[in-house]
Amino acid sequence: MTKDKPLILVTNDDGIASPGIHAAACALAPLGEVVLVAPREQNSSTGRSHPLTTDGLIEEVECCLDVGNFKAYAVGGTPAQCVLNALFKILPRKPDLAISGINYGENFGTGITISGTVGAALEAASFRIPTIAASLQLQNIDDFDKHDPDIDFSVAGYFTHKFAKMLLETTLPDGVDLLKLEVPVQATVDTPWRMTRLSRHMYYVPFFDPNLSWQEKGRIGFKVNVTKEDVTPDSDIYAVVYDHEVSVTPLTIDMTAPIDIPGWEQQLRQNGYSS
Repeated sequence: MTKDKPLILVTNDDGIASPGIHAAACALAPLGEVVLVAPREQNSSTGRSHPLTTDGLIEEVECCLDVGNFKAYAVGGTPAQCVLNALFKILPRKPDLAISGINYGENFGTGITISGTVGAALEAASFRIPTIAASLQLQNIDDFDKHDPDIDFSVAGYFTHKFAKMLLETTLPDGVDLLKLEVPVQATVDTPWRMTRLSRHMYYVPFFDPNLSWQEKGRIGFKVNVTKEDVTPDSDIYAVVYDHEVSVTPLTIDMTAPIDIPGWEQQLRQNGYSS
């Protein structure tokens, strides 16, 4: 690995065999030296978890793509654990950029902390690495875990390249730790993009089969639930679902509520909650 080219870590939650991560690697190859470190198996919906049950095994795998061979590693762990393995075991130095994705399916609203794609990006960003969590909207969200080879990631790759280049050439504003990129299913390279806020709406709602007893296998799943009235025009959901534009959401790891904390504390103390 050379030091004269930017080092780019690419991970995901769909697994090392996902066409989405391969598309990301191809799109990013012109920008620097790309190394893939991703889960050995499907790890969607694992958030930023570090479970004690993963084995942590690392295997170098072949990743022969149209633009050449990439260094690629399959890890027995979650997306966030893949990032740690990359930083502390695999890469020779801290990467200049981290990309998580391209994910099968959109990551919106209040559910983003469930996403392994976003979880890996948060892990990388916690080490002050410029990071993007990239996702492609699906026509049918039920296909998110099937590695459908007919899904076209080329446009999502184009926008991943665009904003990766931007992060390599500029600095994120103070208070921004990572970007969340969402590409509409019908987008082209000419589709407009815009900065958005994270929606407060629960885009994926839980559902289950009420006919199953507790003794029968049947995990709680999720389905899309949103109407235009549920979300504000400046949100990630509105941009992608209703305006069919690419959404770029600046995120922060600081989850402190943006309120007047001293003022609220003073109010509580004045109301008798002083001790």
